[in-house]
Amino acid sequence: MRNFRKLIFSALLLLGLVMGLTALTAAAAEQVIVKSETDVAGDLGILQGDGNGLTAEYLSKSTTRFQAAIMFLRLKGLEREALAFSSGQDNFRDASLVYKEGQSILAYLKAHPELGWQGTGDNMFDPQAGITAQAYYKVMLEALGYKQGVDFEFAGALAFAEQKGLSKIAGVQNIVNMNIATASIEALGAPVKGSTNTLAADLSTKGILSSNKLDVLTYPSLQLKQSEKLGSYLSDSKGMTLYYFTKDVADINSCVGDCLVNWPIFYDDQFIVPAGFNAADFSVFVRKDGKQHVTYKGWPLYYFAKDQKVGDTIGEAVGKVWYVIKPSNGISVGTKADLGNFLTDANGMALYYYDKDTKGVSNCSGKCLEKWPLFYAEHLSAPTGVNQADFGTIIRADGKKQTTYKGFPLYYWVDDKKMGDTLGQNVGNVWFVIDPVKFSGTKAVNSSVKTTKSDQLGTYLVDSNGMALYLFTKDKADPNSCVGQCLVNWPIFYDANLTVSGDLNASDFGVLTRNDGTMQNTYKGWPLYYWIKDKNPGDTTGQNVGKVWFVLDPAKTENR
Repeated sequence: MRNFRKLIFSALLLLGLVMGLTALTAAAAEQVIVKSETDVAGDLGILQGDGNGLTAEYLSKSTTRFQAAIMFLRLKGLEREALAFSSGQDNFRDASLVYKEGQSILAYLKAHPELGWQGTGDNMFDPQAGITAQAYYKVMLEALGYKQGVDFEFAGALAFAEQKGLSKIAGVQNIVNMNIATASIEALGAPVKGSTNTLAADLSTKGILSSNKLDVLTYPSLQLKQSEKLGSYLSDSKGMTLYYFTKDVADINSCVGDCLVNWPIFYDDQFIVPAGFNAADFSVFVRKDGKQHVTYKGWPLYYFAKDQKVGDTIGEAVGKVWYVIKPSNGISVGTKADLGNFLTDANGMALYYYDKDTKGVSNCSGKCLEKWPLFYAEHLSAPTGVNQADFGTIIRADGKKQTTYKGFPLYYWVDDKKMGDTLGQNVGNVWFVIDPVKFSGTKAVNSSVKTTKSDQLGTYLVDSNGMALYLFTKDKADPNSCVGQCLVNWPIFYDANLTVSGDLNASDFGVLTRNDGTMQNTYKGWPLYYWIKDKNPGDTTGQNVGKVWFVLDPAKTENR
C-alpha cells in the first residue's frame, strides 16, 4: 500500500510538472508581441488610410504627391494648421482634383513657399501624380529638418537618406501606401537635425504623438531584403537572413543536435515585421528542449551558421531542404521521408494535381471541387530550385482563377487540416502531391483539340494549352471570309499532326487550304481561329464579338 501511495504521489507530481510546463509554455507564447509596420503606423496615427482604414486595397494603392505632402505636414506637426487654413482664392489651378479639406492643405502649401511644395509649374500641383522612393525620402529628410539645396540635392537624396539610416524602400520601383508606412516608421526612429531626439520624441513633445505609444519604435524590426537571384526575403533586424526547413512540415522539431549548431533558432519576444507581412502569421512555440522558437505561417525560423555578414544567403537551397523566407503569397516546399519533396502553399498545406487534368484544363468541377478546393495565389513567389516561370494561371470554366504548375491546375484536399497533412496522396489513384523536380505532367492524353466546360457557355473546344477556339459565322458563305487585319485579330489554328480527346470524333476535323496557301484546321467544316485578346487558358473574351464570332460546342455546332 505504501508503494502504491508513493506511485500515486509520483504520478500526481509528474502530472503537476507537465501541467506547469504547459502553463509556462502558454504564458511564454502570450508574452510575444508582434506588430507590422502598418500596424505601428496606424496605431500612431501616422498612416490613416481612407474612409475604411488601412485596408489591403488602400495599402496596395500607388502613393500620390498629395499624400506625400500630407505626410510631410503630419510629421512636421503642421497638419491641423493646414486643415484650418482657408482655401481662399489663391490656390493651385488643379486644387479641385482633391476633396474640400484637401484644397485647404494645398492652399496652405502655396501660401508657405518656405516648406518647399511649390508644385510642378504653371501654378499646377499635380496632386494625383505618383511619387518615387527618391521623392518620398526627400520628404522624410525635410520632415527631419534637412533642406534640399542646403543639406542635400535632390539627385543625391537617396544617398543622403541612407547616411541618416533611411533606406528600406530605396530599391522599390512603384511606391504604394504600404511602402510609405515603412519609410515613415524609419523616419520616426531617426534623430532630428541638430538633435539627439528622434522625430517621434519631437512629435511627442509637440503633442502630435502620444508618448505612451512610442515604446513600439524601440522594438527590433525584421527586414525585407532584395536580391536579383532570390527576389524578396526576410532577415532579422541586423540584416541576417532567416530560413525555413522543409522537413519541419512533418515535425517542427525535425532539426536537433548538430543541425541546431549549424542552423541556430531565431527568437525574440517582441519585434516589428515588414509592411508586406501579416503580424498574425508570426507565432512562437516551445521546442522539446524547452527553448522558444519563432515561426512564420507555422514554419520555424533559423539562421545559418555560415552566413557571416549582412546579405549572406549561403544557406539557400542547402541540401534542397533549407530556403529563405519569402513574403506571404509564396510557394513553399515540404519534405517527408515517404514522399520526398512536395509543393505546399505558404502555410505548409500540401498542393495536389489531378491525373485526369490536361494541360491548361481543369476537369474537376461541382462536387469534385467541394473535396478538392482550388489553389490560387495572386503574386506568387517560388523557392530556389523551383522555377517561378513554371507557375501560371488559368481562368476556369466557372470564371474563377486557379494557379497551375507546368500548366496543370493545383488543388487542396478537404481532409488536410494542418501543416504537413498529405491525406490526399493517392486518393482514387488519381490525386497526388507534386515533386517539383520529378513532375512533368499527368497521364491524361493532351490532345491538340479537347473540350472544356463553362457554366455560361457550356462545352466548347480548346487547344492543347486550354486556349479557346472560335468559328466565324461569315465563313458559312466563304471559308476565306477572314483576311487581312481580321487574321491579325483572329489568328488561324493549325496542327499538322492533329489529335483529339476521346469525347470528340476525329472525322469531324479536317484541313482547309486557304486562298493564300496557308493551312487551317476545321471542325465540321468551320475554320478554327484564336482571338488575340485571349491571354490565358479559360479566357473566352472573343465570344459573340460583333455577333459573328463564337466558341464551338460540339453538340450544337452544325456542319457548315
